[in-house]
Parts: sequence; C-alpha cells; structure tokens
Amino acid sequence: MTQNKSILAWLEEMKALMTPDEVVWIDGSQEQIDALRKQACESGELIKLNQDILPDCYLHRTAVNDVARVEARTFICAREKENAGPTNNWMDPKEAYEMLYGIAKGRYKGRTMYIIPYSMGPVGSPFSKAGIEITDSIYVVLNMEIMTRVGKDVLEALGDSNDWVRGLHAKCDIDDEKRYICHFPEDNTIISVNSGYGGNVLLGKKCFALRIASFQGKNEGWMAEHMLILGIENPQGEKKYIAAAFPSACGKTNLAMLIPPEYYRNKGYKVWTVGDDIAWIRIGEDGRLWAVNPENGFFGVAPGTNEKSNPNALATTKKGTIFTNVALNKDTNTVWWEGLDKNPPVNAVEWKGSDVNGVEYTAEGNKLAHPNSRFTAPAINCPCISDEFNSGKGVPLSAIVFGGRRAKTAPLVYQSRSWNHGVFVGSIMASETTAAATGAVGVVRRDPMAMLPFCGYHMGDYFAHWIEMGKKLGDKAPKIFNVNWFRTDDEGHFIWPGFGDNLRVLDWIIKRCEGKVDANETAIGYVPKVDDINLEGLDFSRDALAGILEVDNALWSAEVDGIEEFYGKFGDKLPAELSEQLATLKNNLK
Repeated sequence: MTQNKSILAWLEEMKALMTPDEVVWIDGSQEQIDALRKQACESGELIKLNQDILPDCYLHRTAVNDVARVEARTFICAREKENAGPTNNWMDPKEAYEMLYGIAKGRYKGRTMYIIPYSMGPVGSPFSKAGIEITDSIYVVLNMEIMTRVGKDVLEALGDSNDWVRGLHAKCDIDDEKRYICHFPEDNTIISVNSGYGGNVLLGKKCFALRIASFQGKNEGWMAEHMLILGIENPQGEKKYIAAAFPSACGKTNLAMLIPPEYYRNKGYKVWTVGDDIAWIRIGEDGRLWAVNPENGFFGVAPGTNEKSNPNALATTKKGTIFTNVALNKDTNTVWWEGLDKNPPVNAVEWKGSDVNGVEYTAEGNKLAHPNSRFTAPAINCPCISDEFNSGKGVPLSAIVFGGRRAKTAPLVYQSRSWNHGVFVGSIMASETTAAATGAVGVVRRDPMAMLPFCGYHMGDYFAHWIEMGKKLGDKAPKIFNVNWFRTDDEGHFIWPGFGDNLRVLDWIIKRCEGKVDANETAIGYVPKVDDINLEGLDFSRDALAGILEVDNALWSAEVDGIEEFYGKFGDKLPAELSEQLATLKNNLK
C-alpha cells in the first residue's frame, strides 16, 4: 500500500521481531471492516447486538484486570530524565526498548499482524499528523477505524515523509505485572504491551494525540491540549468558538454536547460540537488561534450517560458503536449501564460475562456495567456535530476556559487579567475529590490544564511554551476564563443548576470577548456583575447568583499555600512569569 521507505523499513523490523503468521494492511474499505467484524463475532471477541435497535453495534469485554488507563505503568522515555519532568514516570529509552522488545518478541506467532495507517485530523490538513499502529487485536482495528481516519489515503497524503508516529501494540498475556505503555517523544514512537483496554491500546488517542503531540507542538510552535471545542451560534447566525479543559468527572462531554435551555433555544441559540476531548491548536494566517479536533469519534464513559444528562451523546451511540464492559440485556440483545435508566434488565449478563438477575444484582449494590465502561462512537452520529468538524482549517478560538470541581473556593466564573495570568489560572487548576473517588472528601488535586497525565515532557517547559505562544499572539490572543459549576451549600448540594444552563455563563464569556459587558475586578480576576448573567426562564435568584460569584479572600489565602507547594515541584523550570503571577495574587489578597 506504500512505497514510503521509512515505513517499509520499520515494518520489516517489526515483522522480524513479532513473527506473525499473517500480515494484513487495513485499507479503510467497508468490505474489510465488515469482514473483520464477522471474524471477531465468530471468535467471541465481539457480540453482535440487536441490529434493528442498534445497527452496526457490538459489545466487547476486556479482561477483568484490564479496565482502565494505568498511570503507574505509563512512561515517558526521554533521553534525559530531566526532560520527562517531575510529573511523569521516566525510563531510559535504551533500557525501555530492550525490556519491551523482550516482552513482545515472537508474540504475534499464531496471530495476525494488522497494519493500521491512520491520520489524526482530516487527511491532508496542515493541522494533521499520520501514524502507523501495528496490533494483533481486531478490537483495536475496529476502534481505531471509528476514532481516527484510517486507510490508503493517509499513506497517499504522507508520501515519502518520515514525519509519522510508530505504534506497536501487542496483547501478549494481558499480564498486569508486565503491562507497559511507553512513549519515546524523540523517536515518534509508542509501545504498548499486555493490555487490551482502549485507553492503553488505541495509540492515536491520549498516547499520540496528547503525549507525543504535546512534545511535537512544543518543537514546532503549536499546542496539543486536553480540551473540548464547541461553537455557540447566536440568533443572528454568528458563531463563536471556545476550547475548554476540565479534569475528569467535571462534565466535559456534557458541556461539549450542551443543549441550550428552553429560553435560549426559543431565541434561536444553537451549540455545535467540534470535539469532546482533544484540541490541536495553531496560530493561523490571521494571527489568531485556530483549533481542530484530531479525532474522528468519541471514546466516552457510558455510566451516567442518559436522556437527561446528555441526550446528544446517547443519540451518538445508536449506530456503528462498540460498547466495552457494559451489561447485556438478553431479552432485547441491547446494552445497559448504571444511570441509563432506572430499569436494570432482569435477564442480564454483567460486564464480566456472568448471567444474573439484574434487578436483584443491582439491589445488592453490585454494578452491572464497569464504572469505566465505554462507548466508541463515530462523531458524525452526533446530532449537534459542527459543520466545521471535518474542516482542515479548524475554527478560530474566542476564548479558552479552564475549570474544576471546587465546593467553596472558585466562583462560578472569572476572567484572567491577561494571557500570562490566564496561563497561571490554568496551571493552578484543581478539583476536590468526592467520596466516590477516594473516601477522603475535599482533597485538592492539581491538574494543570487537565494535562497532568498527558503532557509528554517537563511540565515547567510546557508552561513556558504557553507563555511563548502568548508572546506570538500578542493582542490576538483569546481571552482566558475559569468556571466552577460545582459550588455547594452548607449541606453539600450543588447551587448552580449546571447542564444546559451553563450556556448562560458561556454567553457572558462571549460577551466579555466582544467587549459588550463590564465586570468587577477582584483579587483573582474579573467576576461578572450579577445583572450581566441572563437568568431569564430559570428559577434562580439574583442573591444565589451573587453568592456563587463571591471571592472569599481567606479561602484564597489558604489556596496560595497549596499553589506554592505544587509549584515547588518544578524548581528552576517554573517560568518567572508564573512566579510573578503568584506574587501578584498574594499581594492582591492583602
């Protein structure tokens, strides 16, 4: 399928190492995909679901010891330990290759080596990058076909270039003691062994699109960020685009697919999804920041997704979707998970594969679906997918939004005073743990720009790259904001209604970007005037709004201690600009 010498040389090396019985190129044709689905159903790797209700949908179960990303087994193999930084696990590349090739050697014997040429981003776009993943898993092939652009045209667009990412995946024995997901940023290489779970084996996802791409972006002058991208269309038909970063469990996918509240819908407002997870961002010819979603599908968490929380996500899963580790309803041959509805199937197969009475099973406190069970769905299925989704030029960003889950500290929304102050706001991003997560409630976990597990190099250098991008942008830089949908009252109940009503806050953000509303300056940045957030059609008092816009200087003084401790990790790699911002905050709080 290609004459590219660098690809052919690498594949020969991999064949010699892995010794497959058969080699199959994935060409992106529907015939080939259909044949692979059929083969996976025959081998038991996939279960074909009810084709009348869920056309082209399948169920897959991973091994019980292989259900999530494993941070402790994820390594950045930079040549210098210093370049991986204090927030990544590091391994010497020479030692890593030796160990990984030792584990993988000969492990395709009796198996097929599938070669997947794929593009992150629309094929041929100046934003896009190519990769080749080899795998012995049909599940990986079928998921990569949903999540990325796969096939011959990727190779044609690449030509004889050596700018492509090498990815080796081998299931081996799914041995969690020998499970490694290793990234070699200087070599454009990813190796994953002993896992079959999507987050560890769909190498285009976090591995390439964030860990490798963040390093590429630093070197090439662009950004790979863990951000959703959405468009807001006003009644005049004008569209403005926002990129937003949130740690897990902060409603990122819900925001990406937001449905405007009735008052806004009736006025003609619309929200368009460009991406739900990752943004590649470049400076355009006009000097502004432009963003694309490098993915082609959604790899979403199933539990909690329902008709009320995210109808657009649910609709997206109705065809062409692979469900992983959810429950099977045997009576209808459809899927079920906690939070889908209140009716667990009686005649159920729980996620590990045992027949159970779902009603009794859940009543005893058991989960029919794994809490991290997933759906892999084509983005094009999404009812609110943007017209710009497949555009190779991207969308211009008016605003960048950071957020976290804070009970008392952060107000509903505030704006940074400048780009560098915005980088500071992103760098101190944090969420408080909930009881469900750890048992310890309210522990503050820092997750700068929601990139802590995904930055492929030293995070101090990553902050410096953000500062550098701001210098290039000058006055064309998007405005930077922070939101917090999770302020609670003294009983621990959320005060702000969230979900679709978050559009009211985004509306204020857009108006700030357009210079249409004023704001109050506080110690931490600009906070809305109470009358500038539109509460029409919402049963929510001005007093309650004023309460969640309040900035408590005493709480922020305590926050400063946590920020100083966190910044201490970066030593002399912490940009001076961020130290200055911290000093300014301390001064303001006095």
